Amino acid sequence: MKLVIANKNYSSWSLRAWLVLRHAGIPFDEVLLRFTAPDFAAQVRRYSPAGRVPVLVDSETTIWDSLAICEYLAERFPDRRLWPVDRVARARARSVCAEMHAGFAALRSRLPMNCELSLPAARLDTAVRRDVDRIVAIWRDCRSHAGDGALLFGAFTIADAYFAPVAFRFASYAVPLPDDAQRYADAMRALPAMQAWLADARAEHDFVAEDEPYRDARE
Repeated sequence: MKLVIANKNYSSWSLRAWLVLRHAGIPFDEVLLRFTAPDFAAQVRRYSPAGRVPVLVDSETTIWDSLAICEYLAERFPDRRLWPVDRVARARARSVCAEMHAGFAALRSRLPMNCELSLPAARLDTAVRRDVDRIVAIWRDCRSHAGDGALLFGAFTIADAYFAPVAFRFASYAVPLPDDAQRYADAMRALPAMQAWLADARAEHDFVAEDEPYRDARE
């Protein structure tokens, strides 16, 4: 099994699939393609007709799109319990993953994932604040199913992987959070797999202009 990803500093979609594999202890080979490569698109299309990362290749099976990959892994490795066991919690986890997958355009655009970045003076406009408030509400609701565990549903699930890039974004831009949301974000960033990703991201030193800082933060 191999996972094709792009730069760890920037690729939030790659992080989601990678984190599920790494945290769950599922063996895989990593194929990292750099956004800065002049033939990046051609390299990706060697693995996927969609031309996007991540891509999971499992023998003769190829899966693209991070959510499809995560669902495939949940089916392929049921013993890892990548979704919550409880039916109601599992439905909630799938719902918030789908919401994260399809929404939060302002957050994605204005606060791009950039693990090397520290920009605490970033101005959060109304649309971004609305996205942040919704994420905080999602986290609070999911945590009502968590019991004593530190993550959204107690133990690690795909839902945590889906909000992992948000935990990095909130740190990069020093987004103020309520105490409960801050505790969750801190717990996510403290996961060994998250720390490993962060270390690799900070060692890349590539520069992708469109994913570099909040261009009008000082306006």
